[in-house]
Amino acid sequence: MYFSSLRIVSGSSMALLHYSKETSYLLPPNNEDWEEKGIPDFVYGQKELIVEGIQWPRNAPSTLDTPSRFDSALCSAWRQRVELGLFRYRLGELQTQTLPGAVGFVAQLNVERGVQRRRPQNIKSVRQAFDPEQFNFNKIRPGEVLFRLHRKPNDCSAVQQEDILVIINVSPLEWGHVLLVPEPTRGLPQRLLPGVLLAGLETVLLSSHPGFRVGFNSLGGLASVNHLHLHGYYLAHRLPVEGAPSEALDPGGHLYLLQAVPAPGFLFYTSGPGPDLEALISRVCRATDYLTDHEIAHNLFVTRGAPPGKASASTMLTGVRVILWARKSNFGIKEGEAFNVALCELAGHLPVKTYQDFSSLTEEAALALIQDCLLPPAQAGEIQEALVALMAQEEL
Repeated sequence: MYFSSLRIVSGSSMALLHYSKETSYLLPPNNEDWEEKGIPDFVYGQKELIVEGIQWPRNAPSTLDTPSRFDSALCSAWRQRVELGLFRYRLGELQTQTLPGAVGFVAQLNVERGVQRRRPQNIKSVRQAFDPEQFNFNKIRPGEVLFRLHRKPNDCSAVQQEDILVIINVSPLEWGHVLLVPEPTRGLPQRLLPGVLLAGLETVLLSSHPGFRVGFNSLGGLASVNHLHLHGYYLAHRLPVEGAPSEALDPGGHLYLLQAVPAPGFLFYTSGPGPDLEALISRVCRATDYLTDHEIAHNLFVTRGAPPGKASASTMLTGVRVILWARKSNFGIKEGEAFNVALCELAGHLPVKTYQDFSSLTEEAALALIQDCLLPPAQAGEIQEALVALMAQEEL
């Protein structure tokens, strides 16, 4: 497994519970002290954002680069919470296979997530208001918070920055699965905000792991909690959306249509931090605002990848791709399906619920499940025209 050294760094539970300056993101041994300890800050600056040199290994995973400071902090703290029993189940090595076929689906067997995850909330609208009586991130245990992600105040940005809590997902779909949550007491509904997307993009750039991805599910797009959050997790496998071809939809080259992937999506691309990344955030959030205001469910996926244009088989990941899918609303989990279609499935990562489905799943069956969640062509075309018009407004 990529970054297997992180497991060694994490070490045994005895080593993890040794509290020192170097392990400040770990909890004290006595759980009565957890709340008193407070939430540690992970403070970073723009110089820590890794833009160049990230690529998939050509040989064995052991040839990969060492983890960044962000990776070490997240994975050591996450591993400690595993040892402390704060998850609903203990995630082992997941059986993984690449489905035969042109797409390259990465399927993983995760029975316990299918059985033990919290039931989704009763959602009826993409624009549903936050309800403090429902489960939300003000109700989690103190030990579930790993740290607060905090940009250095002297780093200038046109996008309003958010302090983000990095919280374990107690029903993880993969190693290091966390939630990125802006100040929970604000009671923000599950609607994407620029400062939160900025934090998501920068966590991808803070990681030296080519498979650390971030994503967002809207209400109706299988978000199970109506309290603003992003998902982040490690997956040591390439996905179709990283290098899939695309065509420009506007003359300015701001919006592309991603092709030859499980589901056509709108592609935004940035080569790194600075004005280009901030402009991308503005475009993406204008697009998600449009979808939300028109009651259109959506999913978003952030991954390192190749520039737009022709298909790329290169192992070098030169920038960050943000893929946005508009889709049919689905308020609830479909029982009996091999997998539910949300951000990772649309990107080509399929967490499968049962061994029977895992052993029999084909590319054709996976595509049929995904395509059943897509909008009719006429509606998809109308949305494409509307988003192209939104991008054109930027040029005025």
